[in-house]
Amino acid sequence: MKLSQFRYHLPNELIARQPIENRDDSKLMVLNRNKQTIEHKKFGDILEYFSEGDVLVINDTKVFPALLTGEKEKTGAKITVFLLRELNAEARLWDVLVDPARKIRIGNKLYFGEDDALVAEVIDNTTSRGRTLRFLFDGTYEEFKKTVESLGKTPLPEELQALREILPEDKDWYQTIYASKEGAVAAPTAGMHFSRELMKRLELKGAAFASVTLHAGVGNFRAIDVEDLTKHKMDSEEVIIEEGACRIVNLAKQNRKQVCVVGTTTMKAVETSVTISGMLKPFNGWSNKFVFPPYDFSIASSMITNFHLPQSPMLMMTSAFADFDFLMKAYKEAINEKYRFFTYGDAMLIL
Repeated sequence: MKLSQFRYHLPNELIARQPIENRDDSKLMVLNRNKQTIEHKKFGDILEYFSEGDVLVINDTKVFPALLTGEKEKTGAKITVFLLRELNAEARLWDVLVDPARKIRIGNKLYFGEDDALVAEVIDNTTSRGRTLRFLFDGTYEEFKKTVESLGKTPLPEELQALREILPEDKDWYQTIYASKEGAVAAPTAGMHFSRELMKRLELKGAAFASVTLHAGVGNFRAIDVEDLTKHKMDSEEVIIEEGACRIVNLAKQNRKQVCVVGTTTMKAVETSVTISGMLKPFNGWSNKFVFPPYDFSIASSMITNFHLPQSPMLMMTSAFADFDFLMKAYKEAINEKYRFFTYGDAMLIL
């Protein structure tokens, strides 16, 4: 398939600026692939679709406050630094994006916070925007991380930042309630619809949760600039799948129970590590998996996801799971019915 096939008109006002008050009160569109039906529900209604022995696979990654605003030495020019990946904890080395990039050279020092609470030195230029920074910090690693957390802002996608400022509330909003493994710069947004009460009610029905970790990166939002999708290369992201999660998922598959994958990042994680017989196996490494139609999925029998922006990798993966024509029909209906799109938007359950 081609990039241009994933273009559709999304009215700007349908991009959600913030979440609704109660996470599980968002709208839920239910797509049944066998019956080719579309139903309109609330997210809390997913209880109707799960029973004893079913499994929901979730991504327990936690977003850290990766956006730092500082000044360049001597000139005082304002610089935004996006912390992408910790390279060496002991040496305080990080891969980052800087904006504006043209003003930053190797050897430059950058200062963050009052009384220069944090200082960094540019030690490498890797791409037009990318840099490697060494933070010059005398305290312990825990003190360093606390300083970063106090100075950093929530790394909302640029498309959302174009519509409004980052708010203090985003620190809690842009996170699932089960986030526990810090390392992501993008939230697994399909999981943000779950409340603690809803998760408990699913467990009381006999459904189980299996946690995997994929530390989502900015590659999820990077524009695809090739028409031929086979030529697009995704950024690598760290994936950790433990033995315990594999046991839960594989038991459900063996018993022919439903395995529902929550979100495209979770789907990417489980599809990264599959046995020849179609079972989930442990994994600890990096994945640059890019899923677009046609694609045969090995683990999931159903999927929960959000409504994605045009020409995004998340839309492509979802269309591979739901069937391209059926999904485009559903998106047209979602626009007509004023569903809320993107990060803080409504949800879809694909059966």
